[in-house]
Amino acid sequence: MALRRATLTLTFFFQTPPPSLYLTHTSTLSIPKPTTTTPSLISFRHYSSISASKTLTPSEKPFLFIPPGVEPTDINDSMILPFSNIVIGPYAGDSKIKDVEFIKSSPRAKDCPKDDRPEFAVLGRSNVGKSSLINSLVRKKELALTSKKPGKTQLINHFLVNKKWYLVDLPGYGFAKASEAAKTDWSSFTKGYFLNRDTLVSVLLLIDASVPPQRIDFDCANWLGRNNIPVTFVFTKCDKMKVAKGKRPDENIKEFQEIIKQNYKQHPPWIMTSSVTGLGRDDLLLHVSQLRNYWDQ
Repeated sequence: MALRRATLTLTFFFQTPPPSLYLTHTSTLSIPKPTTTTPSLISFRHYSSISASKTLTPSEKPFLFIPPGVEPTDINDSMILPFSNIVIGPYAGDSKIKDVEFIKSSPRAKDCPKDDRPEFAVLGRSNVGKSSLINSLVRKKELALTSKKPGKTQLINHFLVNKKWYLVDLPGYGFAKASEAAKTDWSSFTKGYFLNRDTLVSVLLLIDASVPPQRIDFDCANWLGRNNIPVTFVFTKCDKMKVAKGKRPDENIKEFQEIIKQNYKQHPPWIMTSSVTGLGRDDLLLHVSQLRNYWDQ
């Protein structure tokens, strides 16, 4: 896969307990190194205080995701997607979804479609708003079934977009009412999918921004990184207001970033979204387009 064979690398540092698991991991996702050597806390707003034509200095840059074809010294504010750390480069193209077709549901990774089309897998903790996000992306209310019963999706579902690439709906993890056997089965066949899909461009890992950071999300992110699986953090429910004794979504995201940056020397791409207001929908698809077009070259 082109993204994994590129010469530039992304380095992850995992510090998950126990101490014996401390390791340095190198992914082959192509991302040029930023000019800063120490990651700074990621900003959650677009940088309106900086002129759109101004080239950012190292001190002004957050910890950005810099795609292939972009020199860090050439980045200016107009190239950064709002509410994200994603820089848009020359591989970004037509991101409009014109046609979506359900292809099949697969109980095992080996049963998935066998062609060379690139695919993006949507993964997240149960009740993270995965089905709502998928429906929002494709603008079809019932493409992915939204259920009040977390964990209902228990198959690998392939949707063909514009007859060119797949959007893959994976089972949610961490649903409380599943039996231990079911959880084990999920772990086995979902991990098998990740480890054996050469056409997988990236995982869109959904994180619920309306609640404090969850250990299960960090565990999933670390597993993906250790196994060379490119990931984009997609924060959902960013329209939610602060509840009693709770934090706002931007505060929860900030806390998540503070923790995850201890494990990632270079931060993966991330973006804020809301299926209710449409926040981040078009920008996420634009990000997908540049990853897909680079993979296709």
